[in-house]
Amino acid sequence: VILGILAVFFLPLSAAGVKIVGQIPTGLPHFEIPSISLGNALEIWPIALTLALIGYLEAISIGKSLEEKNGKETVDPNKELVALGASNLVGSFFQSYPITGSFSRSAIHDSAGAKTTVTLLFSAAVVAITLLFLTPLFYYLPNAILASIIMVSVYGLIDIAYPKSLWKYRKDEFTILLVTFLTTLFIGISEGILVGVLLSLLLMVYKSSKPHFIELGKIEGSEYYKNVDRFGKEVNVRDDLLIVRFDSQLYFGNKNYFKKQLFRFVDAKGPRLKAVILNAEAINYIDSSAGLMLVRVIEELHERDLQFYVSGATGPTRDTIFSSNIIDALLKKYLFVQIHEAVDHFDNTLTPSAIIDKVAYEYRRKGR
Repeated sequence: VILGILAVFFLPLSAAGVKIVGQIPTGLPHFEIPSISLGNALEIWPIALTLALIGYLEAISIGKSLEEKNGKETVDPNKELVALGASNLVGSFFQSYPITGSFSRSAIHDSAGAKTTVTLLFSAAVVAITLLFLTPLFYYLPNAILASIIMVSVYGLIDIAYPKSLWKYRKDEFTILLVTFLTTLFIGISEGILVGVLLSLLLMVYKSSKPHFIELGKIEGSEYYKNVDRFGKEVNVRDDLLIVRFDSQLYFGNKNYFKKQLFRFVDAKGPRLKAVILNAEAINYIDSSAGLMLVRVIEELHERDLQFYVSGATGPTRDTIFSSNIIDALLKKYLFVQIHEAVDHFDNTLTPSAIIDKVAYEYRRKGR
């Protein structure tokens, strides 16, 4: 920085086209109560809400990138939101820009070895002293010097190995990373973060709309029921019994997929099929539309003379089953804790033991 200032001061580099910082206003912002009216609030609230969301996402993204680099989890999103809100509230009395995390300054602090927020106090003190007394010294500072400081600091945050691993194992996430990177590079950080978040949400919705849905078979000599496609000849697949597992919550976005895939499994079994067991261990939520779909599915299976069982339902799922019409269509006696218990009941029509009855039928009544 010093050499750059001296070079521009003693050599005619400014006349040769070297851009410099130039005049910097001296002094600190003055206190002023902002003018607030209903008309102003109605006019600016959409922009204010957008800026608040983008600023929060930007601050969290910067914090998470530094966490991954240093291997320490130090970012608390709730505290970050409170800090940003308080900073912008106080800053509004001094005509400040919207306050958020700065990628370049955070990278500089990290490369300098900053460990605590005390460094921000020293940084603020240096900025205040500079604004009050030292601004004339930076008149001849080349803009390229400022850019080089940022580039050197940010370079340490670049992780080439991570995109390589995504390209090898997760091409969908690599595509999101690439689009986010290009958007940030050619448009801006805020826009890049927004595009990345939206694409990630779309990918999550897409994956949850078509989750993992498989047929299970019993591994010989054990009580384990595993994916027939993964374990092949090691599992025993019965023609009279279909056991399936749905690895997601059941909601309006995937209920049609669930029904379509289930009946595809049923039709593939043929006329010898007598019962269907749904392993619900991975289903942690059933919304109202999916609950109605499940009732219709059970009724359609009953019309085909097929019995429907549910095993492994978690507490929240059992609450939904008992508090909705699902239990009326399913009947309580076809709820089981484990798959092998449902299979034993199908084979022998045994009465469930007291412990099975207690665990499988437990649910929270309204008002508890």
